[in-house]
Amino acid sequence: MADAAELKIQAFFDEPTHTVSYLVWDGASSRGAVIDPVLKFDAASGEAKTDAAEEILDFAKREGVTIDAILETHVHADHLSAAPYFKEKIGAKVAIGEHIRDVQQIFRVVFNADDVSGSGAEFDILFKDGDTFSIGGLKGEVMYTPGHTPACVTYRIGDALFVGDTLFMPDYGTARADFPGGDARQLYRSIKRVLALPEATRIFVCHDYKAPGRDSYAWETTVGEQRRKNPHVRDGIDEDQFVKQRTARDATLSAPALLMPSIQVNMRAGQLPPSDANGVHYLKIPVKLAS
Repeated sequence: MADAAELKIQAFFDEPTHTVSYLVWDGASSRGAVIDPVLKFDAASGEAKTDAAEEILDFAKREGVTIDAILETHVHADHLSAAPYFKEKIGAKVAIGEHIRDVQQIFRVVFNADDVSGSGAEFDILFKDGDTFSIGGLKGEVMYTPGHTPACVTYRIGDALFVGDTLFMPDYGTARADFPGGDARQLYRSIKRVLALPEATRIFVCHDYKAPGRDSYAWETTVGEQRRKNPHVRDGIDEDQFVKQRTARDATLSAPALLMPSIQVNMRAGQLPPSDANGVHYLKIPVKLAS
């Protein structure tokens, strides 16, 4: 790994979706990558806006940072990805874990999406567990951390981990594991792999909802804090205990507000479904009649 002193990180918080995106760059070379960018979307009107993406681009321009890649931690179910906007504007390549294929295979059936490849071909780079990559002079490593979804990865860059939805702040807990392809046991084992790293390792989460009693949003913690304080996976909680409480909690959770549009768009690397003959793009909502 490169010297952490070269690692620069700027967070961007989108409050409507409670999502944190990150610009990560090498201070020496000014080469950078964006992790989990947000496309603002109003489901009621069907209107999408690039404000959040433009905020990152404007910041990068002021700092003189060249963005080379978009790193997706997984197919998000709560916001649309702005990856195609970055690709169009600056030519950044879009990367995700290779198990995106599993997610595509699941949801191409759900949405009858024959245009989705099922091979991950919509993305420029498919990472395997243990793959390495460069951001200027920085070296990154890919950790496969499934459980929330089959395709989740964590990016380890210097002394920092970008865990996506796998972990939240230590006063809030962990990701849910009840989406198709999710698995609470797998999630526990993934988290324990992350928490086996040195305690001072910084963790940057993808979402924050302000735990009860906390008045401000937060997104940076450490391996040590998670091990001491996380109510779901702190030291002393075994796998069976975790699965029991995770399963019970998931049974009380409602679906994310942007679940349907997010999955359809994000499994296509942020692209909209193909337009109809009238030139308009449409999103599908599978309808189930209650028995």
